[in-house]
Amino acid sequence: MNLARLDLNLVVALRALLEERNVTHAGQRVGLSQPAMSAALARLRRHFDDELLARVGGHYELTALGQVLLDRTSTAYDVLERLFASQADFDPAEESREFKLVASDYAVSVFGAELARAVHKEAPGIRLRFLQTPPTVVDDTGTLLSAVDGLFMPHGVISDFPATDLYEDRWVFLVADDHPSVGDRLTRQDLARLPWVTYQRTYDAPAVRQLGMLGVEPRAEVSVDSFQLLPLMVAGTRRIALIQARLARLLAPIAAIRVLEPPYEAVPLREAMWWHPVHTHDAGHIWLRETAARIGAGMTAPGATSPL
Repeated sequence: MNLARLDLNLVVALRALLEERNVTHAGQRVGLSQPAMSAALARLRRHFDDELLARVGGHYELTALGQVLLDRTSTAYDVLERLFASQADFDPAEESREFKLVASDYAVSVFGAELARAVHKEAPGIRLRFLQTPPTVVDDTGTLLSAVDGLFMPHGVISDFPATDLYEDRWVFLVADDHPSVGDRLTRQDLARLPWVTYQRTYDAPAVRQLGMLGVEPRAEVSVDSFQLLPLMVAGTRRIALIQARLARLLAPIAAIRVLEPPYEAVPLREAMWWHPVHTHDAGHIWLRETAARIGAGMTAPGATSPL
């Protein structure tokens, strides 16, 4: 494929056509007349040797190839948009820009809030948009990172992308403050016999793998997709839950729970910010990464509030 022979404006037209499934509406969306959009569709059909949009009754539907291209075109558009938005110079006090960051509710609670406070103070024109980490993050990391500015995730889950370390955390257990059979400490036998509340996604994999290596198979009674729900699902029950210490400290006042140390030497959690290489030399992104690293370093500096 010779990219030099392609008109990249067709990416804009293709995305609009596939999403709108209507030539007139697609033209209105991108500011082209109906004849101009029809001409763009004809060129796209010749290029792909496919109708892309097939008339069914009084409307258009995507062909099989059109359906495949729908997600790919959106990703390609985002990559091109971010590529051409790259800057050689960046003044945070003067710039107006939005950064999209993918993170779990844990990362947003213990780090994203700190980052947002710093940005509010230092760069009033900068907007942060936090997006929930999708279940496909491990399977298609490159596609995800190409469409956003960063991903907050611990080491040990993904690799082969640039990253900057943010802060460290550790794993602790939650039990109800009136748990009938757990005193001041947990045992490995407790982990095996008691019901669990688990975080249903898989990107806390290092901690889960460690449990498996210890011969502990959590008996999940409740599964949730939010770390912040764990204390509420533990309170008033015999359940236990594994949670990050920094988040446990934040949430302890909202539920009748106790925080206990693991009955084994738990693997540490090292949170990092990951990004796609296309952002590496962008001045605005460099500022974002440096700001995030500075906030993270402040969280673990001597005198900083430490996790439980």
